[in-house]
Amino acid sequence: MKDSFIPPRFEFPFALGLDLGFPILSKLLFNIDGVEITKEDELHLKEIKNKRVMYLSNQPSEIEPIIAYHVASKMGTRFHFMTSRSIFNWAFGLVGEIIKRVGAFSVIAGTLNRDAIKVAKQILSEPDGKLVMYPEGMVSGENDNLVSFMPGVAQVSFWGLEAALSKDPKAELWIQPSFVKYKISGSRDSILADIETSLSRIERKLKLYPGGRTLLRRFLTVGRVMLEETEFELGIPRSETDGKDFDYRLGRARHTALNLAASILNVKFHESDNAIQKIRILFMSLDSLAAGAPLSSTPKNLTDQNIRRAKQLVDTAYAFIITKPKNLIQWPSAERLMEWICSFEKHIFGKTETRAKVAHVVVAPAFSLAPYYQTYQSNKKEAIQSLLGEIRKEMEVLMERGKKISEPIVPPYSVGLDLQIG
Repeated sequence: MKDSFIPPRFEFPFALGLDLGFPILSKLLFNIDGVEITKEDELHLKEIKNKRVMYLSNQPSEIEPIIAYHVASKMGTRFHFMTSRSIFNWAFGLVGEIIKRVGAFSVIAGTLNRDAIKVAKQILSEPDGKLVMYPEGMVSGENDNLVSFMPGVAQVSFWGLEAALSKDPKAELWIQPSFVKYKISGSRDSILADIETSLSRIERKLKLYPGGRTLLRRFLTVGRVMLEETEFELGIPRSETDGKDFDYRLGRARHTALNLAASILNVKFHESDNAIQKIRILFMSLDSLAAGAPLSSTPKNLTDQNIRRAKQLVDTAYAFIITKPKNLIQWPSAERLMEWICSFEKHIFGKTETRAKVAHVVVAPAFSLAPYYQTYQSNKKEAIQSLLGEIRKEMEVLMERGKKISEPIVPPYSVGLDLQIG
């Protein structure tokens, strides 16, 4: 039986070794060519070095905790991390042994269990305690977008301040919004050559020929064929998609895949649940299984094949969340094109290659939780929604800053005069 909760066990010598080896390890393991922070943003971060902080970031991939770890090192401080329980199982548990030694502790995705809450409170009760959380509550798969935020990040902030105030009536907790924007490494020509090589391989697998299509049109063609094959594999009748536009069909495929995964895991959705909400619920079920503490509703006779199939269906839904034609043709940056390439490769070949990139971290000035806590004492729901709204507003500003770090690599809307999207 696996431990459902794994506490942090910070080891300073181990963390110091990671600090020194970060440039080499981040390149070897994650193909990160560097982490860039402007001087102005470094000053903002240094202002909170000795303060009690909730550090918040977007989560387009699974490596943002690595970037946050480096940010803390640059600040001359240490972060603790609330981390999905399943990550502790990676590489036969080796990843878990590493990350708990640098301040990570486990939480089952979509939940806040008692042990995790207790540790979070303890961290934030310290005068210079710092906790990293991700308001989206899931890997979004998109660097230039933010999915809806989970209320848990606000609730944990308030609980942390309460714990701090119980020790010191003058305690403060600061909210530090941040945003990670990845920029593909290389010259425009080298990036386009990589895209061409990867896209041609995908086209050959699907028996497609580029003809005289523009690069964006080729992407949309691959997406359309992949969608048609997925509709067939998912058993979606042609009668339900004939005459429907692309967005409808993408949505239909997403929800069909998620509903099939739910039937395997015996997960119940509400009729009003959107795709993101469904993914979160399925993650909770899968993370609980990985922790060795399945939900009471999870079938007892699930096989490894059943679980793999459920994960595959969730991955299929992800593929059709990332591949939004309107977003691509409006801003066809190298990064968006690569997001599509990686999504295609994972769906078609079962794996993808991590491209070299530089992580740019942008931050807003930290703000105090105190005004929101005053509201929280009389109206918890209103305070949580108000705080979430402020966090989202700040992070959307940072998202726009990040977006401008890279430009379109091919002309926007270059899909041909016969095709109108958005």
